[in-house]
Amino acid sequence: MKWSPSKLNSYLFLKLPSAYWTGVRVKEISEDRCVSTVKHRWINQNPFRSMYFAVQAMAAELSTGALVMYHIQKSGATISMLVARNNSIFTKKAVGRIRFECTEGAKVNAAIQEAVTTGEGQTFWMKSVGKNEKGEAVSEMNFEWTIKVKTPKK
Repeated sequence: MKWSPSKLNSYLFLKLPSAYWTGVRVKEISEDRCVSTVKHRWINQNPFRSMYFAVQAMAAELSTGALVMYHIQKSGATISMLVARNNSIFTKKAVGRIRFECTEGAKVNAAIQEAVTTGEGQTFWMKSVGKNEKGEAVSEMNFEWTIKVKTPKK
């Protein structure tokens, strides 16, 4: 599969419909970074007229997870992936369009190469920062990803 925002957004529609219907979209993806966005709307708001934290988490996780998927496919290996832990910091009300960016593609690539070389599972943390239209950080989310090379069944 050629990696593009439109293909990832189609994947969202089919496999993660709650993210799709709340407005989460991939805007950019490359070897080094992924950008996802989500706009504050009625469907994704909390009672305080800002974006619900779980919607922010979906957009942030997508910006990290899409990079993991990208590098897994690029490696050609059969690798499973899973979020083991996450944490968040919220610094400002999330209103308007929020842009989540993860720039840790090199970290993912290194972990995948280590997993393929050693056959051992790897864990690594990835950060996604959400910024509003003024460029102000509204949240920072960290996800601990675990990957493991799958062995063929006998």
